[in-house]
Amino acid sequence: MRIAIAKDGTNVSAHFGHCEAYAIYDTDDSVISYTESLDSPAHEPGKLPPFLASHGVNLIIAGGMGHRAVELFHENGIEVIVGISGPVDVAAQDYISGRLVSSGSICSEHQHQCAEHD
Repeated sequence: MRIAIAKDGTNVSAHFGHCEAYAIYDTDDSVISYTESLDSPAHEPGKLPPFLASHGVNLIIAGGMGHRAVELFHENGIEVIVGISGPVDVAAQDYISGRLVSSGSICSEHQHQCAEHD
């Protein structure tokens, strides 16, 4: 499995579409290895899900995203976990350990902005 975590610095980004990069992790038999930092391309509606799918991503972890973005990720075969904060390395390890749970909440804080950009 290949995991992308939207990040700003070393922390999970509050919004996947406005992050500076994606921390990419590969997993094998519940062992995780950091593989790369993938710079985020310019934010354009609908562009990021196919971009990450083209890099073999199966799961995106972020602080938040809009409803349409969640749909687009699912259409590209990518599972979504939102409502996550803290260091990206901790989020990756928590996912592998089964401790990471999606809040399921989508950009309630800036819903109109998310709807416009996703």
